[in-house]
Amino acid sequence: MIDEFAKDNLHGRLRRDRKALLWKLDGLSEYDARRPLTATGTNLLGLVKHVATVEARYFGEVFDRPSPEPLPRWQDSDGSDLWATEDETRDQIIGFYRRTWEHSDATINELPLDAPGHVPWWPEPHPNTNLFAIMVHVLSESVRHAGHADILREGLDGRTGLRAEHEKQIDKEARAAHYAKIEQAARSAAPIKAWNS
Repeated sequence: MIDEFAKDNLHGRLRRDRKALLWKLDGLSEYDARRPLTATGTNLLGLVKHVATVEARYFGEVFDRPSPEPLPRWQDSDGSDLWATEDETRDQIIGFYRRTWEHSDATINELPLDAPGHVPWWPEPHPNTNLFAIMVHVLSESVRHAGHADILREGLDGRTGLRAEHEKQIDKEARAAHYAKIEQAARSAAPIKAWNS
């Protein structure tokens, strides 16, 4: 009974965060969805592509249920799953993510939480694992990158929130006042030299 509760709860949260990550692309131009927004090139469409690749590997290869999607060998990973090339469309990447969901969901639905898995890219003594540990790991990855997407999207146009149904209209004056209050607290707590230089 507790296994099914845990499995359903983890799976439900994974589904929620998948949708949240895709929602961060809504209404963006091709440029804004793809452009590097950090010094390391992190971008919104790249986050979707990366999380899709992570899910495909963990719920596929780890349980000897290879993804039907073409993936490079994990040994050949070169970071290309973190950004979209000019030849990859947004629809292709979103489609890849959605098809990965179907494959991942089938793995989750068909296997018990204690089903054994093997992660060849994890160092000894950790490569032998089970579905429960992989669900927690992939959920953590998804949440982490959805959080990155939250911040990137806020930086682009100020939109925030976990899901569309919770989004509120942006009150620019209230945001500016809140920002100023936090800035003042930071300046008051810091030595004068730190922010004058």
